[in-house]
Amino acid sequence: MDATIHETCTQAYQTILLDRALHPESFDLRDRRVFQSDAHELEAWIMPGSHLLRFESRDGCVSELVIDRDSGVLGTDAVASFLCAGDRDAEQEFAEARMRYMTSVQTESLTENLYASTMREMLEHAEASGCLRFEWETDAGPNISMVDVQAFNREVHAQAYHLIARGGFVLRTQTLFELLSRG
Repeated sequence: MDATIHETCTQAYQTILLDRALHPESFDLRDRRVFQSDAHELEAWIMPGSHLLRFESRDGCVSELVIDRDSGVLGTDAVASFLCAGDRDAEQEFAEARMRYMTSVQTESLTENLYASTMREMLEHAEASGCLRFEWETDAGPNISMVDVQAFNREVHAQAYHLIARGGFVLRTQTLFELLSRG
């Protein structure tokens, strides 16, 4: 096992929303990808058991960080944050930046057989879609974090999946970043 890959604490998962960008050197970044249109840019980062989505236009920037612990780099400037346990929905409008953020978060703990089946399905999906992903092994078994992005002219849809073998933990997020009309 890679010594830098930690065992996650599934009860500590949280979604943190910021109105600024974060710096990659503060995280165990394994891969990233940028999606651009004429109106916006989305940068997706993948880390073991977590992800960051930064949505930026000429009017502002919004970042979603889903992480399994207090990263120690955020300070107290989060716009919003919530624990991911169970099912959660959140929406936030950024009037000055002319952006809307919406997310839906679901967590569940699967039996060993269901976890193995879900892992196979996620690996097949990752292969077929070419999405951003990182896989790693722990003593508990195989783990994967992945982000699948669909970018459009005025909005971006992102689905993230984190499968953690310890406890058969699965976290799914569906996030929408949308540019609002000027008016």
